[in-house]
Amino acid sequence: MADEQQFIENGIQRTQINEFFQEELDRAGYGGMEVAQTPMGTQIVLKAEKPGMVIGKGGKNIRKITSELEERFDLDDPQIDVQEVDEPDLNAQIVADRLANALERGWYFRKAGHTTIDRIMDSGALGAEIVLSGKVTGARSRVEKFNRGYIKHNGEPADDIVDDGQSVAVMKLGTIGVTVKIIPPHAELPDDFQVHEDVDVSDYIVEPEEEGVEELLAGEEDTAAEAQAAEDAEITDASTTATEPESTDVPEEVIEEAVPDEEVQEPAPDAEIEEELDELDEEVETEAEELLSEMEDEDEGEDDEEVQG
Repeated sequence: MADEQQFIENGIQRTQINEFFQEELDRAGYGGMEVAQTPMGTQIVLKAEKPGMVIGKGGKNIRKITSELEERFDLDDPQIDVQEVDEPDLNAQIVADRLANALERGWYFRKAGHTTIDRIMDSGALGAEIVLSGKVTGARSRVEKFNRGYIKHNGEPADDIVDDGQSVAVMKLGTIGVTVKIIPPHAELPDDFQVHEDVDVSDYIVEPEEEGVEELLAGEEDTAAEAQAAEDAEITDASTTATEPESTDVPEEVIEEAVPDEEVQEPAPDAEIEEELDELDEEVETEAEELLSEMEDEDEGEDDEEVQG
């Protein structure tokens, strides 16, 4: 079986076991469970308001539950450990079951909701939320919420810190879903901060060392000495370049002698171009004169024809 499919199967089995405990241990104040796989078998930790009712007389009830787990859910050697809930009003599952029972007994939903959430906050909870969804008062279903304090709805704190429980109240008009969320006291939230009063701030101030100023001055002297050394090196380089031997002027004389040779050779192409331009100008003038003479001859011929006509 693939890992993804195994995760889905484990989740479905966990939900079915939780529903089984809610049905069997309703009167004992079922407060949740934790399932862990160990080499010795399946370890199940039950939380209940009345552990004596879970165990039963002489362990009769606990043996019955263990056998049903083996038969219905095919668990390998289940070992059940029952723990008593220290503060039932801070256990979301127990509070949800109590509220559902109160609604079934005829309590008005608003009175039951406010009373329950006040008891939760009086027990020291940082925040709580109760959601009732269904046909609360009439034929049309709706959602009613009761909030107190601070509650987380998403992120990792909502999974790790917030305790939630669900229950169902079966009424004449229909069922009402009950959801309870509680943040227990002394929970460490990621956005918490504390302000410490009457604290000596001098204990947290780090004073600079006395030698720090001297070290800074020594560092400035070193940088000044390095800058002066660099300037001296530039001055010595400039003096060496100024006192170079005269042999370096020989290439300049060769370059100066080569320049007149190029100037002597350049006039030849310029003279040829000027001669060609003069010839073109003469040709253009002759063509223009010929065209003018032809146009005058044509004008004279037209005048003669008109005279003869």
